[in-house]
Amino acid sequence: MELPVVIEFGEDGYFVIECPTLPGCVSQGKTEVEALRNIREAIIGWLAVEREKVEEERPQGAKVCCVEV
Repeated sequence: MELPVVIEFGEDGYFVIECPTLPGCVSQGKTEVEALRNIREAIIGWLAVEREKVEEERPQGAKVCCVEV
């Protein structure tokens, strides 16, 4: 799976990177490479949290499955 990200150079001298597909998934880094590495970790964390929410909020008797994309 590949997700689009937006990279901007922030006023504080860091690269700010956001994954607009995943609301609130933002990171930063001193270099563009570091920012890309950090957003990857942020995306993994974002998806893990959302998966936990689905499992906790599923209707009684419903089954949670995964689909690889």
